[in-house]
Amino acid sequence: MWTALSIVAINIAYVSAFTLRLILVIKGRRGAASLLSMVEVFIYLAGLDLVLRNLSDPLHMIAYCVGFGAGVYLGSRIEEYLALGYSVVQVIADSMIVSLPDKLRAHGYGVTSWLADGKDGKRLVMQVLVKRSNEKKLLDSIMTVAPRAFVISHEPRNFRGGFWAKMIQR
Repeated sequence: MWTALSIVAINIAYVSAFTLRLILVIKGRRGAASLLSMVEVFIYLAGLDLVLRNLSDPLHMIAYCVGFGAGVYLGSRIEEYLALGYSVVQVIADSMIVSLPDKLRAHGYGVTSWLADGKDGKRLVMQVLVKRSNEKKLLDSIMTVAPRAFVISHEPRNFRGGFWAKMIQR
């Protein structure tokens, strides 16, 4: 039983590290990903040795599967908690809410806004670049002023020029 629990724990650690390493590579943090990969491989080899010595017991194979699934979940939760990088939030709201860009700017967000034509008339479109760790707070601010706004967020890959690029370089 202790072997099965060890396999679960090792696999959770290994797959969590694997998930985080993958996310770090995608986000361009190669140095951190390289360091994490060394830890990941050490954990993997220790776990592989344990599993291969105990392949005859189906409980150990089940433990491996459970640990793998739990590791994927835990790794993604850790990344969500760390909230690495930035998001671009696009907001489409009723054009009558002209005060929203200024309210967001007062909270320190960089906002670009313009009027657009929607199906039912004029709309206010805003684009806001925000640290992922502050995205929920931004969305809450938007929803208090414009609860019916249409909001889309995505992660940008590159920055060049403008207000945020100067801040990021610092």
